[in-house]
Amino acid sequence: MPFLFAIMGSWLNGPGAGWRAGSPPYLESPGCRRGLAVNRLCRGPLVLLTLLGAALAAAPARAQFLDAEATASGPGLGDVRTLKYRVGLVVTAEGGPCSGLYATLPVPEEWPEQKVRVVAEDVSPTVRNLRYRTLPGGVKQMVVEIPELPAGKQARAVVTFELDRAAIVAPPDTAGLRIPEKPDRALKAHLGTSPYIETRDPKITALAKAAGKDLDGWRKVEALYDTVRDKVEYRNGELKGARRALADGWGDCEELTCLFIAVARAEGIPARTVWVEGHCYPEFYLVDATGKGWWFPCQAAGTRAFGAMPDQLPILQKGDNFRDPDRPGKSLRYVSEFLKGATVKGAGDPQVEWIREGA
Repeated sequence: MPFLFAIMGSWLNGPGAGWRAGSPPYLESPGCRRGLAVNRLCRGPLVLLTLLGAALAAAPARAQFLDAEATASGPGLGDVRTLKYRVGLVVTAEGGPCSGLYATLPVPEEWPEQKVRVVAEDVSPTVRNLRYRTLPGGVKQMVVEIPELPAGKQARAVVTFELDRAAIVAPPDTAGLRIPEKPDRALKAHLGTSPYIETRDPKITALAKAAGKDLDGWRKVEALYDTVRDKVEYRNGELKGARRALADGWGDCEELTCLFIAVARAEGIPARTVWVEGHCYPEFYLVDATGKGWWFPCQAAGTRAFGAMPDQLPILQKGDNFRDPDRPGKSLRYVSEFLKGATVKGAGDPQVEWIREGA
């Protein structure tokens, strides 16, 4: 019979500090919660970027560097920073041997504003297989298999990525941008409810309708954005989602992001969560007169940034309603780390340290 444990990752004492199975419970996402559930810490974009200071190296490049086509209505790509980022795990067999260990870990994926390259792999001989897979919705995972781990021994699988991360610049001409009238199947996935994003809540739909009244396109989305920031004070606390954030009148980056996405979707505007190191923010989707569309970011919490994103933190995932075959029946707002193994008589206790950090 298999055991399952250590499913959720955390930012204990800062990005990538890892934790061990059997430690106190941690939360499921990197957004704003980088410590224990009772010690929530969301420091905001500038401080978060400082945490990666040693890993970030300024690398100015031409805008539109990732094969992005420059258009008046689409987002532009600005300054580029290059950084190295490590993802992996270290497992120790304590109290006896461990067998059938199987782990998955989310890793950085390519996006229009982010290029990703593998530059190093540190893999122990006991690791039989290290591969990658992409879940529906676009989350890329590292899959690690360790058939046998003798008592007292350690297995390690750590990959170093090099990322080119661009700032996003708002388009110079937004007058022609509109809400898509006939969203395709991919966009429809970003129009419904998600965990903690209660799009159909009556108070949320009423707020969205009032804020966007008699407006269209860019102006409507901006009105929704400013309304959310006016209604919800930015401060730390427990994870509670869009509905409670609106009722309480306060929340941090996850609540502000959830509420903006909820009101946008309530008005038929596709929107999704962008998960970055220690933080999150929303994106919304608009099209021009020809039907060509783009995702535009906005900073829901902290310094105002609408249609642009000056932060250049590593992008971990985009989306907020995922399915993982290793966790059947669960809707995941963020795909966290996962580990399972075989239970046998006399088996040890596998202790795991998850690694996510600037290299």
